[in-house]
Amino acid sequence: MESVVWVDEIDPAEAVARAGSKMGRLTELHLAGVEVPKGFAVTVDAYRRHCAESGLDARIDAIVQRVGAEAGDAEVERASAEIRELFESTPITEGLAAEITEAYDELSLRCVDVNVPTAVRSSATGEDAADASFAGIFDTYLGVSGADRVLDAVRQCWGSLFTGRALAYRLRKNISHHAMPIAVGVIELIHARASGVAFSVHPVTGKPDRIVIETSWGWGEAVVQGLVNPDHVEVGKSDGRVLKYDVAHKTIVSAFDFAAGRVTEIDMPASLADRKVLDDEQIDAIASAVKNIEEHYGYPVDVEWVISRHRRAGDPVCIVQSRPVTVTAPGSAGPAVYDPVALAQKYVFSGKPIPGR
Repeated sequence: MESVVWVDEIDPAEAVARAGSKMGRLTELHLAGVEVPKGFAVTVDAYRRHCAESGLDARIDAIVQRVGAEAGDAEVERASAEIRELFESTPITEGLAAEITEAYDELSLRCVDVNVPTAVRSSATGEDAADASFAGIFDTYLGVSGADRVLDAVRQCWGSLFTGRALAYRLRKNISHHAMPIAVGVIELIHARASGVAFSVHPVTGKPDRIVIETSWGWGEAVVQGLVNPDHVEVGKSDGRVLKYDVAHKTIVSAFDFAAGRVTEIDMPASLADRKVLDDEQIDAIASAVKNIEEHYGYPVDVEWVISRHRRAGDPVCIVQSRPVTVTAPGSAGPAVYDPVALAQKYVFSGKPIPGR
C-alpha cells in the first residue's frame, strides 16, 4: 500500500480510511470545488507498518496491558508519556523517511517555495465521528519547515494517538488502539492575515437560521487554544445579512516567528487589539463557503478557515478543516450563555508549535 497520498489525487471513496478524518475531508472538499491547502497524508498503512517493523507494537501493547481499564489518571498519564517517548525515540525506517522527504520536496515545488512551512496534523480514523469523543485531543504542529523537522513532527503526531485523554477513553470503552490507526497530514501553511472558525448553526442555541463566525488576526491557534477573546459575528443564512458584529479586545496573536521557524503566540500589536478583523466582503466569503459545505454534506458543520494575506476581494477563503457540529440545543428557550473559549476548545483541533530543534 502507498505510504503517501495527495489531497487532490486520492480516490475520495478511500480518502478517510487511508488518510484519516481530517485529511479525507479535505479531499472531499477539494472535489466539491472548495479552496483547500495543497498537501499530502502519510497514510494509516505507513503508521501500521512503522509500528510493526520497528517493534513498537509489542512495546505499546505491553504498556497498555499493564495499565488496564481501572487505572487512575496519574497511571494513565505516565503510560501516555512512556508511549509518546517511544515514538519520539524510534526512528522512521530509511525507506519510509525517503518517501516522506520526497513528498515534502514535491509539496515545496507545488507551492513554489524552498522548505515550505507546513502544518503537520494528526488525522486519526474516526476522530470526527458523530459523538466527537476524540475531538481536539490529537496534535497539530504549525510552521514546520524542512524535511527533518517534518519527519520529527510526523512521529510526534503518531504518538499523540496515545495522549492521556485518548488512552483513558479507549481503556474505559475497551477499544483497542489497533482499531483506530492514525494518518498524518502535511499541508502548506497558509500565510494568514486572519483566521478563525465558523458554525453553520448557532453552536449554543442550535438555531439553523444563522452562521456564527469567531475570528482574530493571524493564525487561529490563539482562538483555538482559548488565549484570545475573538471577534464574534452572526450572519443570516438566508440573506447573508450581518446580524451582529461584536469587536473584542484582542490581546494575543498567533504569528510566524521567522527566527525560530514556527508559529508562536505574541502580544497583539496595540493598533490591532480593538480593530475590527473582517469587512463585509470577507464575512460574505466565509459565510458562503460554510453554507456551501453544509449543503454538500447535508448536516451542520463547523469549519476552520484562513484568509491569506495574498487574498484579493472576490477570491474564496481557504478551508483547512471541516467536521460535523456535534452538540446543539435546537429550540432551547431563554438566554444562551455564550463562551467563545469553551466553544473553541470543544470544536476545534488542538494546535501546537513544534519545538525548536
